[in-house]
Amino acid sequence: MINVKSEKEIDLMREPCRIVKETLEFVGSKIKAGMTTKEVDELVERYIRASGAIPSCLGYGGFPASACVSVNEEVVHGIPGDRVIKDGDIVSVDLCAYKNGYHGDAARTFLIGNVAPEIKKLVEVTEECFFKGIENLRAGTPLYDIGYRVQRHAESHGYGVVRSYTGHGIGKEMHEDPSVPNFGRLGTGMRLKEGTVLCIEPMIALGTWRVTVLDDDWTAVTQDGKPAAHYENTVVVKKDGVEILTL
Repeated sequence: MINVKSEKEIDLMREPCRIVKETLEFVGSKIKAGMTTKEVDELVERYIRASGAIPSCLGYGGFPASACVSVNEEVVHGIPGDRVIKDGDIVSVDLCAYKNGYHGDAARTFLIGNVAPEIKKLVEVTEECFFKGIENLRAGTPLYDIGYRVQRHAESHGYGVVRSYTGHGIGKEMHEDPSVPNFGRLGTGMRLKEGTVLCIEPMIALGTWRVTVLDDDWTAVTQDGKPAAHYENTVVVKKDGVEILTL
């Protein structure tokens, strides 16, 4: 069941979403070659807690960290640890914050040093896919129009669109209905209502869209070992468009 949010609830969500945005900006200003993914996670936890919020990811389903930190071929849900970030890597940081009884959620993929042009383009197109996904999105839009627009843009560049993981609703729970796939057929799916809050998060791969989950039961990697990028925001469906809460 989709929990459509009232204006009061949306107002309560603004603060955790702002904290998520600011945390990602902070991480972006600090992340560099030579750091471990664990050190990135420590930056995230420290900033979220200093902002008066709780890192939603920590302990969620047993996840052992405050952020998912995924490097290169790791698509999503990378567990922070001893992996050292190197020049030329791309690093996706996906995090959530809980405050006022609600969650905010967003992800960014950061370029570390001298990233190869074809990989830099992948990151740029993945961000573009998000904005393509919200084109013409408003109350009454069929749900799968979002994925259709994401898929069309990614595949026009020859990239793979990850199927195994999707966006989602968000509110009092980190993951709520509906699932928001990054692929789909135009004009299909439920018509979205005003006040629906969604996390739209293209996960786009340089090669195959197929992924494998590692033995840690969390980290998803591309089957061909090629890099993948991730870009996410929390958005509110409005009568005449969308409001992006994490920008």
